[in-house]
Amino acid sequence: MSEPISALNHASYEGIAKVEECGLQGMITLRGDLSDKVLAKAVKDATGQKVPGQRQALVNGDTGVCWMSSDELLVLVPYTEVEAKLAAMTNGLSGTHALAVNVSDARAVFRISGVSAREVLGKVAPVDFAVGAFQPGQIRRSRLAQVAGAFWMDDAETFRVVCFRSTADYVFKLLKVAAQPGSKVGVY
Repeated sequence: MSEPISALNHASYEGIAKVEECGLQGMITLRGDLSDKVLAKAVKDATGQKVPGQRQALVNGDTGVCWMSSDELLVLVPYTEVEAKLAAMTNGLSGTHALAVNVSDARAVFRISGVSAREVLGKVAPVDFAVGAFQPGQIRRSRLAQVAGAFWMDDAETFRVVCFRSTADYVFKLLKVAAQPGSKVGVY
């Protein structure tokens, strides 16, 4: 049996910020009524976190939960645990109108870190990344130039970006160009 590999096998680039593919990440898309107590328990059991509020990401390392829409969450778990967590979640949601699906291998995850991380992401996404407008623990779904993506801040100088695996090479090259030395604009 072949070993799973991430989309870009840990590609990285260092410019005005560091851009790196994070490797394998367990991800479960969970759709349902976010106010449902059974759904909230399934999320808590899988991640140790509560159901996040609108545009909130409650993430610690490779475990957490992100608000994606009024009826959708992105549940993050270690890649090696995703099948067990999904089975437990599906079992816990039995009888509840909800859907949980493993999307781990359909996504790629990148980290942008450094004092110019806001600059890099600000060049490719139509979002206000000013300190007062975008803080650690917040998430947005938006565009990364021509493709869909989602991103949140782990801390004041670190973003994580999720995109479809099929667009991973494009997103890496896009972020790499945005992080070129000498390209700092000074907006953030």
